[in-house]
Amino acid sequence: MTVSDPRSVAISKRRLPPLVIACLLSLLVSLAIVSPYFVRGTASGHDFEFHVASWQDVAFQWKEGTLYPRWTALTNHGFGEPRFIFYPPLSWLLGAALVRVLPGAWAVILFVVLTQTIAGLSAFVLIRRLVGEGAALFGALCYAANPNFLLMSYIRSDFAEQLACAFFPLLLLGALRVGNLFEDQASRSRKLVAFAVPFAAIWLSNAPAAVIATYTSALLFAWAAFTSRSWRVAARGAAGMVLGFGLAGFYLVPAIYEQRWVNISQALSSGLLPSQNFLFTEIGDVEHNWFNCIASTCALGVILLCALAALGSGCFGSSSRARLGKCDVSRVFLMLAAAGSMLMMRFTAPLWNVLPKLRFVQFPWRWMSMVALLCACFLALAAERKRFAIWILTVLILTAPLAALFLDNGWWDPDEMPTLEAMVSDGTGFDGTDEYDPLGDDHQDLPVKAPLAQLLPEDSVAPKETAKIQVLEWTTEEKRIAVNLPKESRIALRVLNYPAWRVEVNGEKIDPQRADNFNEMVVPVPSGESLVTVRFTRTWDRSVGILISLLSVLLLASSWLLGRTVAEREEKQPEVAQS
Repeated sequence: MTVSDPRSVAISKRRLPPLVIACLLSLLVSLAIVSPYFVRGTASGHDFEFHVASWQDVAFQWKEGTLYPRWTALTNHGFGEPRFIFYPPLSWLLGAALVRVLPGAWAVILFVVLTQTIAGLSAFVLIRRLVGEGAALFGALCYAANPNFLLMSYIRSDFAEQLACAFFPLLLLGALRVGNLFEDQASRSRKLVAFAVPFAAIWLSNAPAAVIATYTSALLFAWAAFTSRSWRVAARGAAGMVLGFGLAGFYLVPAIYEQRWVNISQALSSGLLPSQNFLFTEIGDVEHNWFNCIASTCALGVILLCALAALGSGCFGSSSRARLGKCDVSRVFLMLAAAGSMLMMRFTAPLWNVLPKLRFVQFPWRWMSMVALLCACFLALAAERKRFAIWILTVLILTAPLAALFLDNGWWDPDEMPTLEAMVSDGTGFDGTDEYDPLGDDHQDLPVKAPLAQLLPEDSVAPKETAKIQVLEWTTEEKRIAVNLPKESRIALRVLNYPAWRVEVNGEKIDPQRADNFNEMVVPVPSGESLVTVRFTRTWDRSVGILISLLSVLLLASSWLLGRTVAEREEKQPEVAQS
C-alpha cells in the first residue's frame, strides 16, 4: 500500500488549474502589449477611425433604442450608409459596449487586452493537445504576442481582424478533430459543433480573416480525406462548414444579396488589389510602399521563425510518432504553413485570380495570421523536445526588433479619441466608406452640413414663410416630418437612398427621387398638410438570413444533445458489462 505525502496533496490542491494559469499569463502579455499606450497615447493606425467610429455609432443608436443597427447614424456627416449590413457584427457590438462604459481611450485598451487574452487562452486549448503544460503555455504566449498581433495593435488598428484571429486556434482544433487527426472519444456530432462555432465566430468578426479560415479548413479537410482515403472525412468537414455558415446566416445572407445595392467593387480599388500587396511589392504610392515594406518584413519574420521552429520540432520522422498522432498533425501544420507562406508570394497571383473570393482578402500578407498560429504550435513542439531557453531567446531575438519597428513607425495620437467623441456630440459625424456607398452616389460630394429636411431651391418659389417643415421624429431608422406647403413641392432629406427605406406620404408608399449631384433622398409632397414617414425596413433577405441562423442554432443544439446522449450510453455500457 502506498501512502501519499500530505504536503504534496496540499500543494496539488492549492495549485491553480492550467487553464486559469494560461488566462492569467495571457492577460499579463496583453497588458504588456498595451503598455506603450499609457506613455505615447493611443495607437491611431490605418483603420482606427473606421472601427472606433462604428463603435460610437452603435452606442449612439443604442440610446435611441436600436439594439442591432443596420444603417449608420453619423457616417457621411449624417447621411448614413448601410455599413452594419456588410461589416461583421461581433467587433462593433463589443466595441460599442466598451465605449458605453469606459471613457476615452480605455475602450480601445480594454478591447486589445480582451482580444489578446482570448487569443492566448484559445491557443493554449489547442497546443495543450500536442505537448505538456509548460510547453503549451510557452506556445500560447508566443501566439498572444506574435508579430502579426503587434502589427495590428501598433500600426493597423484593425480590431475586427484582431478579434477574428483570436478564434483561429479553436477553429484549427475543431478542424483537426473533425478530420480525425486527433485521437478523440467525442461523438461526430459534438466534433462538428466544436468546429462550427469558432468558424461562425470568425465570419462574424472579419470577412478577410474568414476567407483565410475557410480556405485553411477546406485544405485541412482535403488533406485528411486524401491521407485517410476516406471521403467521409471531407463530407463531415463540409457539413461543419455548412453549419458554421448557417449560424452566421443572419449576417451573411443580406451581406451577399445586398452587395448589388452598394459600390462593393471599391473594396478592390487601386492600392487594395492583391497584385499590389504581395511581399515587398512597390507601386507608385510612397505611403503604400512604406507600409507594405513593414508588413512584408513582419510576414517574413513570421515565416522564418515558423521554419526554424518546424525544423527544431523533430516531428517529421516516423520514429517521432507519439500520442495523439503528433507526427501526422505536424505534417498537416507544415502543409498549411507552406501554403499560407506561398500565397504571400507573387508567383501565386494566378490563384488569387481564380479561387473564389480569395481576392477579397486584399492583402496577401494577411496569411501570416494563420502562419503565426502554426509557428506557435511548432515553437511549443520544439520547446518540449529540448533546449527550452534557446527557443525563448530565439523568439525574443526575432520579435523584439519587429516590435521596436512598429513602435517607431506607428502613429501615436492622444487626441484621436477625444476628436472622434466630439464628432458625435456636436453632430459633425464621420467620413463614409467607398465600398458601402449606395449605388449612384459619391460620398465625397456630400455636403458636410445639411439640414435634416429642406425644400429644394427650384421648388421654393413661394415665400419661405408660407412653407412649413417640422421634424417630428428623427432617429437613425425612422423619421417623421410634418409639411405644410402652398403648392406641390419636393423635400430633400438628409439621408441616402437605399432599397431598404420605405417612404410614405400621408400613409401611401411612394418611390423617392434623388438629388441632381448625389443620391440624397428627395420626396415629392402635395400641397397642403402632409406627413412624410421614412422607415428602414427588414428586407426579405434579412428575414431569410435570420431564419437560417435560427434553424442552424436548433440543429447545433440537437447535435450537441445527441452527442451527449451517445457519450452517456457509452459510459453506461462498461458498467453493465462489469455487472
